[in-house]
Amino acid sequence: MSFNISPISTQLKSSLQDKINGKTKPLGALGRLEAIALQIGLIQNTASPSLKNPTILVFAADHGIAKEGKVNPYPQEVTAQMVYNLLEGGAAINSFCKQNDLALHIVDAGVNHSFKNVPGLIKAKIGFGTKNYTFEPAMTIEQCKKALEEGAKIVTQVHVNGCNVLGFGEMGIGNTSSAALLMSSFTEFNIKECVGAGTGLAKDGITRKVKILEAVLKTHQPSGPLETIATFGGFEIAMITGAILKAAELNILLIIDGFIVTAALLVAHAMEKNVLDYCIFSHTSGEQGHHKMLQFLEKEPLLNLGLRLGEGTGSALAFPIIKCATGFLEDMASFSDAKVSGL
Repeated sequence: MSFNISPISTQLKSSLQDKINGKTKPLGALGRLEAIALQIGLIQNTASPSLKNPTILVFAADHGIAKEGKVNPYPQEVTAQMVYNLLEGGAAINSFCKQNDLALHIVDAGVNHSFKNVPGLIKAKIGFGTKNYTFEPAMTIEQCKKALEEGAKIVTQVHVNGCNVLGFGEMGIGNTSSAALLMSSFTEFNIKECVGAGTGLAKDGITRKVKILEAVLKTHQPSGPLETIATFGGFEIAMITGAILKAAELNILLIIDGFIVTAALLVAHAMEKNVLDYCIFSHTSGEQGHHKMLQFLEKEPLLNLGLRLGEGTGSALAFPIIKCATGFLEDMASFSDAKVSGL
């Protein structure tokens, strides 16, 4: 697939900045809220930006390497079990979306389970989990392209339904290993700097995980971003990559979550550099590699709560801050409106 992602227009930058500066406050007193308001206004090309039908998309899939149980403390079956939990409203992201009036959609990108007539599940399965990249590429190029296309199609549909702000989440036992491999490939950080505890590995488990992933990197030498994600990625990561690219093409504001979603963004960024213009980074996760990813992208997150849950929880928690950034542009009086002497 090809995506046409333009840099955000700066046509209204001066008038937007004047509007921000004209509010009843000292210059710059709202700190990063002012930068967020400016960014959203430029993305939407308006001096009165708004957030419509905010939505979190959670993509779930399984990873072939997880069947061995050497890089993950939980069995692969947990992925499907957690999808049911998400659909039944029992996960953290369900709670956070409910509290912040966010729509939530769950996508089967490639779970190793047959969901039969499950209400509320978006069925986009590419396969029943990826292959084990210890021995062979995780997916074929054709499967990878299909995952990108499915992610783009899902975003197109929510956009048609009026959404202009999206967050992404993921669920997949073993996906921190894929994210670490992608991170090392695109940033050239040593794999030791990319690997963390995932869903709760102890120190000896992390050491074993590093050795396994070092061997994986020696086994494969993919060329280019598409081949790299096909070799090391998961169906959910590839689908998020396509979703990110399509959302940026449609001028949708993107709230980027933690380690896994940022790994997908690294792939998207390698394909289309302008995608970063449309991103706000919600938080720094408890995975040691995540803050290095953000350093590589030269981006500062809004929150640092030590989260390492995934599911899009960081994006949901950051949304009220982003909402306030657009809200003050309309709700806050200007110096002239309030008859207050300007500075």
